[in-house]
Amino acid sequence: MCTTRSQRSSIDTRSPTLLKSRCASCAGTRLRRHFCHHQPNSRWCCRPRLICWVGADENSSHSSKCLRNGGNENAKESIKEIQRYESTNQCDNKEKSDVHQKIHFTGSGREPGCDCQKRNAELEQEISGLKKQTSFEPLLGPAGKTKTRVTSDGKTYVEKAVVEEEKKPVYVVPGGPEIKLVLGGFIQANLEDGDVSAFEGRFGLNALKDRFRLRRARINLSGEFAENFDFKIEGDFEQSDASITALKSITTTTDNTTGDIESIKTTTVSNSTRTEFSGTDIFINWHQFPEAQIKVGQWKAPFGLEQITPDTKLFMIERSLPTVALTPERQVGVQLWGKPFANVWPDQKDLVTYYAGIFNGNGRNVNTNDNNNFMYVGRLELLPWHGKLLGQESSLKLGGDVLNSRDDTGTNIAPSGNLKVNADGSLSSFSLPGAAERTGWSLDAWLNIGPFDLIGEYLSEDVNGRTVSGVAPGFADFDPSGWYVQGSYFLIPKKLQAAVRWEELDPDQVASGDGIRSITGGLNYYIHGDAIKLMVNYIHTWSDFREAHPEFGDDQFDEVIGRVQVMF
Repeated sequence: MCTTRSQRSSIDTRSPTLLKSRCASCAGTRLRRHFCHHQPNSRWCCRPRLICWVGADENSSHSSKCLRNGGNENAKESIKEIQRYESTNQCDNKEKSDVHQKIHFTGSGREPGCDCQKRNAELEQEISGLKKQTSFEPLLGPAGKTKTRVTSDGKTYVEKAVVEEEKKPVYVVPGGPEIKLVLGGFIQANLEDGDVSAFEGRFGLNALKDRFRLRRARINLSGEFAENFDFKIEGDFEQSDASITALKSITTTTDNTTGDIESIKTTTVSNSTRTEFSGTDIFINWHQFPEAQIKVGQWKAPFGLEQITPDTKLFMIERSLPTVALTPERQVGVQLWGKPFANVWPDQKDLVTYYAGIFNGNGRNVNTNDNNNFMYVGRLELLPWHGKLLGQESSLKLGGDVLNSRDDTGTNIAPSGNLKVNADGSLSSFSLPGAAERTGWSLDAWLNIGPFDLIGEYLSEDVNGRTVSGVAPGFADFDPSGWYVQGSYFLIPKKLQAAVRWEELDPDQVASGDGIRSITGGLNYYIHGDAIKLMVNYIHTWSDFREAHPEFGDDQFDEVIGRVQVMF
């Protein structure tokens, strides 16, 4: 091997090597002293393709020759080995001969492997430098990015490169051991014209004006824990139709002589134009066993098919009057629920779903209970059939609910709707004037055949007064009931849907009749599924009370509602 004097100390003379070398310094035209490590005193003129070869094995005496190209047969043999190595990049000489078993070729005449060691050191140094950088450190260094700024002195314009301060990234990290977090929400904005909300009994004394309405504006956060827990937190920037007036201050005027009060002035404040944020669904659910899950918090009590259907998936803009008048809506409590066949019969896991809950019975966002009794609610869902019918995916779902609650004076028994019959036949919310016991039940069915859906539900409730501590309930027992049937069909698959609904509610509080009936027709246009949806409804309503008592005014009402829905 030919090398310079400075390299001699690093060469192992016991490892003879065949190497092709060329002097890049003099390009074969200048005289330069080279050394062969087998014969250190030898001197050679730098010429192209000098060959250094060793023909000694470990047990023989040392001998070496440095020959020019084509000098003798040994040199020719060496050149052939070199050419073979250049073409295959590996040595195929498996036997010891005058040419060594292994050929190491770098193309530069330097010690084999020295470039790799140097390169490895450089890479390790570069990696070490990268590790020292933080994940958010700007790649351009502390100076940041540059941008061009144009300045003017009134006569000339000058472009100047200035350093732009690097903005720190904004990021969110979970504060707990969640394995999944989902942030979402939706907005439903209405235009309501005509006899607004007359189908809900709001006419006469309770009539509303034409309006734009922010029906729902909700934001929610849901997620899952590694320990088989999931949760949801949702709130609504709601606007209430009912105005609450409260006493703000009292101003009195007194006689300076006698000190008697001459006049009293009161100032009130109303929240009728105020938007507030309130909790809707706030719960934790343990789901390790799909057959028996446990939910704790606040959500819709499992009573009524239409009531527990998500707001964003309804085929009509508003729920039917029987649903909002006879269901308990959201409550605070605990619930056991599940699908018994989830593991034993996976193909039929939805065959049976059950819900059994215990709640305070005082509505949402109320942590106190009106007495030491609870509301008990149960629901059973069956999916007896699903498959193909008329070439379409089809299914039939059946459901039933039961409810029992012992309530004290002041409890609102229709938290999401109207049930009390007023003197003019209109309806308003029903707060019990005395203690009562309620027992409710309902049946529902949902048939789906491809683009066609047919839904029906019947709800009934018995409200019986209770005497508590010798105090009479203050009202007569009544048994409100109601039903609806609804059909829908996609005129354009997954885009344009037509829907119609007939509904009736009998509050059962006036002997001559106090029922309210409505028919609703609607069109839904799905721009991007339920995520972006346009809806329009026309509603015609009849009042049995107004028909029997025409002196109170009209007995029929009309309303048009439009809605834009956006989910995110």
